[in-house]
Amino acid sequence: MAHGASRAVFSCACFYTNNIFIEQYQIHVRFTDEQQFTQEYHQALQSRGCCTPEKFAQVLEMVKKEVERRMKLGEESIQRKSEISLHYKPLHPELYVLQESFLAAEFLEAVHFCQSPHASLDGLLNFLDSIPGKRIYRLPVFVPQFCKDFVEELENFERSSLAKGRPNTMNNYGVLLNELGLDDAFITPLREKYLWPLASVLYPDWGGSCLDSHKAFVVQYSLDKDLDLSCHYDNSEVTLNVSLGKEFTDGNLYFSEMREIPANERRYTEVEHLIGQGILHRGQQIHGALPITSGERWNLIIWMRASLVRNKLCPMCDKEPRLIQTVGQGDGFTVTDKEVRAETVDVCAVL
Repeated sequence: MAHGASRAVFSCACFYTNNIFIEQYQIHVRFTDEQQFTQEYHQALQSRGCCTPEKFAQVLEMVKKEVERRMKLGEESIQRKSEISLHYKPLHPELYVLQESFLAAEFLEAVHFCQSPHASLDGLLNFLDSIPGKRIYRLPVFVPQFCKDFVEELENFERSSLAKGRPNTMNNYGVLLNELGLDDAFITPLREKYLWPLASVLYPDWGGSCLDSHKAFVVQYSLDKDLDLSCHYDNSEVTLNVSLGKEFTDGNLYFSEMREIPANERRYTEVEHLIGQGILHRGQQIHGALPITSGERWNLIIWMRASLVRNKLCPMCDKEPRLIQTVGQGDGFTVTDKEVRAETVDVCAVL
């Protein structure tokens, strides 16, 4: 790559085949072809109520469409971002550049401690609420006024007629912050200047000291939209989940062990959402969100990624990644300028 050229971005081939969520039957599936899908999932889907050939055909068609969507995702996201930058007028343009005034005093104190010569895990725990035995931590991140203004901005964007990309197959309502233009001057400095020091102390064994990319989005829950979020794990090394508001009841997060623990051995712990406060956890930790019972909640999610970790083992398929060069943001995998990997494959060859 020539000096000054944009960095090539990559996904693992499993992105196009694995972890496809079928909401109606609450199951994640893998799809390479119809024969494989039928052999692996016909019985499981039947046990969950997919009892007729017509229903199975509908599921199969939905899965195929999701695979097609993923193959076009990067190009379509770039197109949406361009249209938004040309035609969307922000309600609060000052929010698009991160300011320390947006950040809670407690958050800044914790970050400054992590940057000091005295930084240690034991010392940092004095600044955080921690869930015993889970390595889950909560602390204030944003001041109330920022949360209020940011939700207003998101609602203003939702009211626009512009095309909007949705976060993933599990969240039907929300906004990709890269498309809205919040990555370069807001999310990236938040990760590099503030979240990196915290993650370095909390999760050094999970790439916390070498987080070099992210995917950031907001999700929206309300009684007439998504109510909850099923059990899952994230495509990240470290995740930050911040409750932005508005007014809501219930909807706590719940966590169990890491995903390699069998489902029948998992023990769940609830963590209450508090507006302005963020929850830090390892991406591979099984978690979900209980239903809200009233109101509306917006959450900011940042999946932080460490290429030094995921280049060795893809967190989604547990294998050495088969890299596919893509467009858009990619999934945090990297190759050096001199590498021309034989295992780097064309997306059309995946299926």
